[in-house]
Amino acid sequence: MAESPATESDSPFVLLAITQGQWGERIHDNIHRFHPPSWTVRRWAAPRTLPLVIDDPEDFLPPKLPKADLILALGETAGVAQLIPDIAKGAGAKAVIAPIDRNESLPAGLAAQLRTWLADLHVAAVFPKPFCSLTETTYNQPPIIETYDNPLIRRFAQHFGKPQLRVTVDADKHISAVEVECDSACGCARFVAEGLSGRSVREAEYEAGMLHHHFPCLASMNQDSDYCDTLMHISGHVLRAAVKNEIEEHLEPIPYFRPMGRVEAGDSES
Repeated sequence: MAESPATESDSPFVLLAITQGQWGERIHDNIHRFHPPSWTVRRWAAPRTLPLVIDDPEDFLPPKLPKADLILALGETAGVAQLIPDIAKGAGAKAVIAPIDRNESLPAGLAAQLRTWLADLHVAAVFPKPFCSLTETTYNQPPIIETYDNPLIRRFAQHFGKPQLRVTVDADKHISAVEVECDSACGCARFVAEGLSGRSVREAEYEAGMLHHHFPCLASMNQDSDYCDTLMHISGHVLRAAVKNEIEEHLEPIPYFRPMGRVEAGDSES
């Protein structure tokens, strides 16, 4: 019998994660543990201390970088962001994900420059803020949603990005199982899924928020000018929405009490 042709999900896919501290290391470790079998996940640890302006990237890069299809830039200082174009060239990568969970690590002006530098190299790039807003076609949350169309980034986002859960509710309206269809890159969605088992659906959204807080999310607690909120809170909203979307049909409708004597539009008078 002839073998069926290999699909995109079966083909080799090499990811190079650039880390610089706990935030990036946690993301790398989660992806390395739970990535699909066809993936290879490599890592390069950037120097913890880099100058504000990097004149010669070769002073800070290794003599040879491993080849990769996609660069996951997880630096904690702007210096790492300045190295990304040279990292992409050295690795032969065709796409970059540079998430923004802290504006200090990738300021808006530098992100705009980086987009231009990478476009000149014919390298696709997205800058999800926060990281868990990344889907297979978009990133960011309202009011700053952006779209993209790149198969390498989409392949990553099928497994890590905006959380997608499948929740099973029993006859007593308790959560009996939670399947993680798409995990947060940091592993928070998987952590929350494990903590929701056995919870009442009535309490599930609140508990998801508490579990997100206790994970803990490492996104910034500084006010973000685009959202007028902190990126940690935006991340929490994303996670709770993923839970609410699954349990909404099992929730009791909120009772509505009509004040005595009030007549609604369309009501006929007796």
